Amino acid sequence: MSVLIIAFIASLLVTFWIIRSNHLHERFTGDSDLSGVQKFHTVAVPRVGGVGIILGVILAFTTRYFQNTEVGLFGLLILVSALPAFLAGLTEDVTKKVGVRFRLLATFLSAALAGYFLNAWLSSIQMLGIDSLMLAYPIVAIGITCFAVGGVANAFNIIDGYNGLSSVVAIIILTAIAYVAFQVRDYAIMISAFAMIGALAGFLVWNYPRGLIFLGDGGAYLIGFWIAELSILLTARHPEVSKWFPLLLCIYPIFETLFTIYRRIILKRVNPGMPDASHLHQLIYMRVVHWPAGSNDNHLHKTNRNAMTSPYLWVLTTLSVIPAILFWRHHIILKVFSVFFAIGYIWFYWSIVRFKVPKWLLRKKRF
Repeated sequence: MSVLIIAFIASLLVTFWIIRSNHLHERFTGDSDLSGVQKFHTVAVPRVGGVGIILGVILAFTTRYFQNTEVGLFGLLILVSALPAFLAGLTEDVTKKVGVRFRLLATFLSAALAGYFLNAWLSSIQMLGIDSLMLAYPIVAIGITCFAVGGVANAFNIIDGYNGLSSVVAIIILTAIAYVAFQVRDYAIMISAFAMIGALAGFLVWNYPRGLIFLGDGGAYLIGFWIAELSILLTARHPEVSKWFPLLLCIYPIFETLFTIYRRIILKRVNPGMPDASHLHQLIYMRVVHWPAGSNDNHLHKTNRNAMTSPYLWVLTTLSVIPAILFWRHHIILKVFSVFFAIGYIWFYWSIVRFKVPKWLLRKKRF
């Protein structure tokens, strides 16, 4: 547990310093665009929380290296592999000029580096036909691995819309990964999960509920990459762990991404990279989390409604994580629960769109 504590304290202090010194770097790091369709804050906020998270993990694994060289080196190699994805996202946070395609290519590069350093390649996905192709043509396996890692990293960036949303979702998923890693006695993966959990917890002290700092693209791509790589390594090193275990763990951000592409291309006929305000978390904010009329404190109300939105998605994530933990060996059962989740997601989404959300889901009280 030492890596969790070290990562927590380091992330907590670095993130605090970023907030306190905001006047020195706000011009570059502040999220001051308050008018965008995906903006729900009322004051400029630093969007480089990923810096505190990665420094917390670096310090945790550097310390661990002198205690256990094998585990410390394992974590540091994942960090080195993560750098292209993290730096591409961080550059976007600072310059606002790095496109989605370039960031996606950066995550592909990070996946390739992890594959090279740690042999983190998917050999199958437990789907008839595709598995034989992956075995016959290694380039197919490499391509699918890079695409999967890039997809998960981008998915966490997509759901990063409200205070504590993607961070707590990541903690829930990483806890499940740590549990299964413990079951199969893979302590390197378990410790790596705990290190990221600690760093995220340190960040969350300042991010939730008040939103004093944001994760940013750098942080979102980092945690998405981290989860994807630990998932691949867990299934690659332990064949008894179903390839559908991590997919069910991450099905909320993954399905959110797929459904977003469907909405934009099929329904709206626009570029899938065009931002909109129709993500599930945004609809929950606008139509499920209500607020009493009559207040003149717009900032306070937006902040409180923002914080009240995230728990809905934490619960949604937990509903997929619980069966994943219970049936991590059984790919058929995991596939069935994946289908159930997709059906439930679509039902919930269209219920909100049509103003038919069950009354017990509506929130009308002050945070």
